Parts: sequence; C-alpha cells; structure tokens
Amino acid sequence: MKRVLIADDAAFMRMAIKTILDKNGFEVVGEAENGRIAVRKFEELKPDIVTMDITMPEMTGLEALKSIKKIDPGAKVIMISAMGQEVMVMEAITLGAKSFIVKPFKEGHVIKTLNKVLLDI
Repeated sequence: MKRVLIADDAAFMRMAIKTILDKNGFEVVGEAENGRIAVRKFEELKPDIVTMDITMPEMTGLEALKSIKKIDPGAKVIMISAMGQEVMVMEAITLGAKSFIVKPFKEGHVIKTLNKVLLDI
C-alpha cells in the first residue's frame, strides 16, 4: 500500500483528499496544515508521495517543496493549486514537483495523477 502525506491548510480539503485516497487503496500516513509541519512529517514518516497545497500559512507549499527536495532529492511531491495559480505551478515544477492537480478536482484525476507519479511515467 502506497503511503501518502497530505499537506493543506484547509481541514475540509485534507479530509476530501484522504477520503479519495482511503477508498482507492492508499494509506494516508500523515496530514499537515502548513508547510513547516509538512517538512517535519516528511522527515519523520518518509511517505512514498506527498500532496502539497501551494498557498499555506507559516511556510508555503513552494518553500516546503524546496526543503523536502533538500532532504530527499527523489521525493515525489504533487502540488495542488487553485485555478489561476499557473505561475506558481510552473515554479513548483521547476523546483522539482512531479505533477500538479488543480482545484476543484475529480476523484479519478487525483488517483490517476498519483499512480502516474508513483510509477514515474
């Protein structure tokens, strides 16, 4: 079972992603409400993949992505952004994000994206 860390400042969004992942055979090993906690939990839990919101308090998703990539250059991080954040998504890809999902998202797209990144296709 693939282990996932979910980072998003909105509790309802973490719950929505967790529900999708739980019913599709993923194990959610941790949740973080900001980038700083996401980095700490990444080090602690060593998940197979991370879903990372871009806009979060204390430390943004982009800053957290940079920190995670320093810890593990091979880390698989998928950025999750709201519509209209294309510039930040491009920056995230440049920083090493493997893919991105735009909110609002559909369950099938989330699962397809995670599986694609996990398989490195």
